[in-house]
Amino acid sequence: VSERSDAALIVDADTDPVAFRELYDRYAEALFAVARRRTGDRESALDITAETFAQAWQSRGRFVDACGGSAGPWLFGILRHVLARAAHHRQGQLDAVQALALDRRSSEVTLLPDWLDGLDEEVDSALAALPASQRRAVELRVVHDQDYGVVARELGCSPGAARIKVSRGLGVLRAELNPTHPQEQTP
Repeated sequence: VSERSDAALIVDADTDPVAFRELYDRYAEALFAVARRRTGDRESALDITAETFAQAWQSRGRFVDACGGSAGPWLFGILRHVLARAAHHRQGQLDAVQALALDRRSSEVTLLPDWLDGLDEEVDSALAALPASQRRAVELRVVHDQDYGVVARELGCSPGAARIKVSRGLGVLRAELNPTHPQEQTP
């Protein structure tokens, strides 16, 4: 595993084909897990995960490192938009089927109208479960977009220690928001 930050991988992706794959490897399972919980359907979650990375690839030139090298918030923001668009599209399909009185086969995926419901609460809950210093570090750095100097001053530690607290906190959040589903194969 490379020591390059997510931001460095995005920049390097223009000339290094392995870089974007490494970013994919870091986030695919977590994005898939959220999409799977939101859609209730493995195939839809796979499609949404793929579309999220396709959009990330297309917009990589506009990526702004606002989170100390982490692309997580950026990728989850893209995922949120992809989920919202998919839900809207799926609702349009269901409305058309109903308006045309077509027979719907049970093998088709049904829309879960709450794809996005609770996403913010899941993140808030995972954040609340962090140890206080990690939670505050993540809040300052990621939520409030403060630089590591501010985080260090607020926590009464060195900037290096602040980076470690943020990194560990984000690692715990990633693990918390990415429950493994042993019976399913993720992307």
